[in-house]
Amino acid sequence: MNREPSLRHPLLERLAEARRVTDELFDVVRPEHLYDRPIAERHRIVFYIGHLEAFDRNLFDKRLFDMPSSNPEYDRLFAFGIDPVDGDLPTDQPADWPSLEHVRAYKDEVRADIDGRFDPIRIAVAPVSADESPAQLLEVAIEHRLMHAETLTYMLHQLPVDRKKAPADARSERESARALEHETVRVPAGSTTLGLARESGLFGWDNEFGAERVEVPAFEIDRYMVTNGDYLRFIEAGGYWNRAHWSDADWTWKEEQRIVHPAFWIPGDGDADDPRGGWKLRTMFDEIPLPPDWPVYVSYAEANAYARWAGKSLPSEAQWQRAASGAPQVAEGNFDFRRWDPSPVQAHPENRSEFGVGGQFGNGWEWTSTTFGPLNGFEPFPFYLGYSANFFDGKHFVIKGGSPRTAACMLRPSFRNWFQGHYQYVYAGFRCVSA
Repeated sequence: MNREPSLRHPLLERLAEARRVTDELFDVVRPEHLYDRPIAERHRIVFYIGHLEAFDRNLFDKRLFDMPSSNPEYDRLFAFGIDPVDGDLPTDQPADWPSLEHVRAYKDEVRADIDGRFDPIRIAVAPVSADESPAQLLEVAIEHRLMHAETLTYMLHQLPVDRKKAPADARSERESARALEHETVRVPAGSTTLGLARESGLFGWDNEFGAERVEVPAFEIDRYMVTNGDYLRFIEAGGYWNRAHWSDADWTWKEEQRIVHPAFWIPGDGDADDPRGGWKLRTMFDEIPLPPDWPVYVSYAEANAYARWAGKSLPSEAQWQRAASGAPQVAEGNFDFRRWDPSPVQAHPENRSEFGVGGQFGNGWEWTSTTFGPLNGFEPFPFYLGYSANFFDGKHFVIKGGSPRTAACMLRPSFRNWFQGHYQYVYAGFRCVSA
């Protein structure tokens, strides 16, 4: 089949662009370190080189076309990742994995096989929301890959700088503008809708469907995300050592893991003449003085402790959604792989809701107090039964918004991301609410 016409279909162009993003991300790692495991709860980096193509192959096979496999062992080996939940850590060694040459050959072979089979006319004839239609399955493949482009960035962030090759334009800003005066915004009582209606015809993941209209009482919310400067005051006030700020489970985790500061922070020399106390921030390719007006990235447990210290709470998903009313869905902002680093929280004034809440889309996911669970009428994708349902376990919390490394297509208000509460490596911050 002549592949050239098929590449003109918008969904296939988007798949090609998503592949470019992940290919370039793997190129950041020096080849001798592709078998490293930067985060103990995750697979080694090499797994993901094979996983992205194995996922697409396993998704399309028997649904869109028959794809006889030349390597069923690899189809299984690279099928599933690891969720970073509390528990036993993986113990595999680099020698347990195939050679890089074999993994890359598998990736190239599967990718070429897929590209040779798509019929652009068949993609266009079924609605994107129809179960197992070509358009829907391509959307799944594209967004799955783009999700990994972000979560892989979290992994690579934890890789020592000398094991990476920084792109020419990737050096971090050395200084930040200023610390902000704390501001809150009053959000009047009103309603908000969580999720999408099935009849909308829009693409969404299974946990997005089952639109729920929720009445939300009036509340106050921080105008901007909590900054490094804000969080430094919590640390200086002894927040990590005050039992009253932490739930039982979070305190136990913090003590057992000896957590005393955000994972991206590097303790300084405590210089009294430095308002940042000598603290530094580890960015993807550098270490810089702590920027006081960038959002702080922390786990849910740390965010919740700060909120308690401040006499407030984290917003529910419905409160966060209500506060975002009227915000441009794809405003100017820090997202879609435009930067490796956060921006100052006030950097994009046009990224603002009708109530004046700033920067809810991009620059950092935001923790909510809502435990991840199904909306009314939830139905798992028949081709990906465990995507959401496996995480309705009371240990995962909804995060909303997006980060610098979130693709623009996932900035839709209905998108529901989630992580477990003790995972520190997400580009996720927060803002607080009060009645």
